Amino acid sequence: MTTLPVAVLAGGLASRLRPLTDRAPKALIHLAGRPFIFHQLDLLKRAGIRRVVLCVGHLSDQIEAAVGDGRAWGLEIQYSFDGPDLLGTGGCIRQALPLLGDDFFVVHGDSYGVCSFRGIESAYRASGRPALMTVLRNDNRWDKSNVLFRHDQLIEYDKRSPRADMTHIDFGVSVLSRDVFKPYLESKIFDLAEVYRALSLSGRLAAFEVSTRFYEIGSFSGIEDTEEFLTRRSGMA
Repeated sequence: MTTLPVAVLAGGLASRLRPLTDRAPKALIHLAGRPFIFHQLDLLKRAGIRRVVLCVGHLSDQIEAAVGDGRAWGLEIQYSFDGPDLLGTGGCIRQALPLLGDDFFVVHGDSYGVCSFRGIESAYRASGRPALMTVLRNDNRWDKSNVLFRHDQLIEYDKRSPRADMTHIDFGVSVLSRDVFKPYLESKIFDLAEVYRALSLSGRLAAFEVSTRFYEIGSFSGIEDTEEFLTRRSGMA
């Protein structure tokens, strides 16, 4: 069992998936017979998570209606709403801080990765740093590699301008202290990638390397791969 809550980033427009997401949020795309977010919540429950905060924006009422209070998963689920303006992946977490406490996991709402949340939490506490990112040796296989990781140390993260010597990628699960958002308290709309990059350049971003690949539904090809994986995992094929 882990002790930290999880913030799930599920508020984006998912413009790359239009027209699929014109009338329904990405989190509710059906894969292996169920909305994607149901699979995510199953994964979190199996990992020993107890409390989840869904950071929602685009068509958030549909997500809240489908998921409810989390009782169906044995989870406690709360919601943090962007409001009229989408806040970005950083802004939505800053807004959700009153619900998250001092330390918390962050999970991308369009990714699915099997990993040890307990092990990640232990590594975070042992690191003595205010943030930890899970990383995977990628070599540009599943997306553009964006992490320079050497000798078990995260040297640099750069989502916007990745370099050839970056062989690892952000796996999609991180742990953050609320303190890392102090420089952004006056900012309303910003990307979490900015926070990660600043942390990496100041040596404050620890890393936890995983060996299994992640799946994502941010692209049509990703949806196909994820559907195939979840169908196998659920024993439907």
